[in-house]
Amino acid sequence: MSEQPRRPRKPGKPYRRPQKDPVRILAFEALRAVDERDAYANLVLPPLLRKAREKEGPEKFDARDAALATELVYGTLRRQGTYDAIIADCVDRPLREVDPPVLDVLSLGVHQLLGTRIPSHAAVSASVELARVVLGDGRAKFVNAVLRKVARDDLDGWLERVAPPYDKDPEDHLAVVHSHPRWVVSALWDSLGGGRSGIEDLLDADNERPEVTLVARPGRATPEELLGEEAAVPGRWSPYAVRLSEGGEPGAVEAVREGRAGVQDEGSQLVALALANAPLDGPDRRWLDGCAGPGGKAALLGALAAERGAFLLASEKQPHRAGLVARALDGNPGPYQVIAADGTRPAWRPGSFDRVLVDVPCTGLGALRRRPEARWRRRPEDLEGFAPLQRGLLRSALEAVRVGGVVAYATCSPHLAETRAVVSDVLKQHPGTELLDARPLLPGVPDLGEGPDVQLWPHLHGTDAMYLALVRRTS
Repeated sequence: MSEQPRRPRKPGKPYRRPQKDPVRILAFEALRAVDERDAYANLVLPPLLRKAREKEGPEKFDARDAALATELVYGTLRRQGTYDAIIADCVDRPLREVDPPVLDVLSLGVHQLLGTRIPSHAAVSASVELARVVLGDGRAKFVNAVLRKVARDDLDGWLERVAPPYDKDPEDHLAVVHSHPRWVVSALWDSLGGGRSGIEDLLDADNERPEVTLVARPGRATPEELLGEEAAVPGRWSPYAVRLSEGGEPGAVEAVREGRAGVQDEGSQLVALALANAPLDGPDRRWLDGCAGPGGKAALLGALAAERGAFLLASEKQPHRAGLVARALDGNPGPYQVIAADGTRPAWRPGSFDRVLVDVPCTGLGALRRRPEARWRRRPEDLEGFAPLQRGLLRSALEAVRVGGVVAYATCSPHLAETRAVVSDVLKQHPGTELLDARPLLPGVPDLGEGPDVQLWPHLHGTDAMYLALVRRTS
């Protein structure tokens, strides 16, 4: 049998297998999980990094790989609005017609080009290789063409092109330049009370990587113990706070592993401390955390209550979150109980408690530094959904506290509809109450406004934008 003649090869470059880059593949997988499953990056990324570290061979991660993957994910999510505007200027179709996986690869590439020190040629090359691996050669050519257009200018140049002038549309200008939805810009601006510098400082702070802050739970750990850790520095405002500088890993801290300390923003610590130190008329024996999940404030309150011999009841509606509260309080030195109960349908008798905390569910607009994807998921109509629950929880808290006792209403949102509007509406229905000045209970903290309530800010205090109102029941 005669041998068949071989077909001549077509002229051109030989096929080259795409190069797998484990760092960028992991970042892409994290972004897809955020988009497809409505997951949060702070929950998706750690297990992906842990799995990558456990691998053997060339794909095993080191600390630098993990840092780059983290920057790519969070940086892309924080600047998504800005990058979308730039990409939209470089494609010949509406962004909604670009496949989401392609848009994720493009966004990762734009962040490397405009938001990092990675050289332009390397950013484009690495992004095209990622596209070849996860999208295929055809769409990789599209990615290459778009990113080469983006690479022609720097971030400032692009912002001049895609952001409307401030004097013509200030809110839309700020939304594009600082990568926030327009309605969020408007709401934050109202909460700040106007002024361009303040809103720009706040939006900038939302786009910065937050520090990791630990809390030394009284009676179980001390700040001095935590300060003995590498990369640890004192907190700014809370006597129990310790900050980890860049690269500090909470899981490496023995007290955190043992539950004697925890990861907790300093704003949350200040809320718990203000309630614990608020002046009471009468006994101080029974405390309630009426919305205790996931347990950070409850653990600090429980430790503070234990120092005074007081009992803490921690209530959380969702059973799985009640389990997190129980884990956070495990080992508390004083008496406590954790229950799964609806705070708007109390499982306790009226007037049973001396101090009550309700840290109510909210839009989370005060924690956009930590959950940057939340800014793109929330809608103005979400406020209407939270409003009845927030008012119901505050009403129940006022019924749960005895005459002379104090309620702390807290929320991780500066939106006026979730803060002062709620407190004002509920107190109108409860004439036997008075607002306490919360500012003296945050000693040393500057820029607390006119009171009596307190609004913390990332750009002023380095904390999440926690809101706090203290209410004493007078009759």
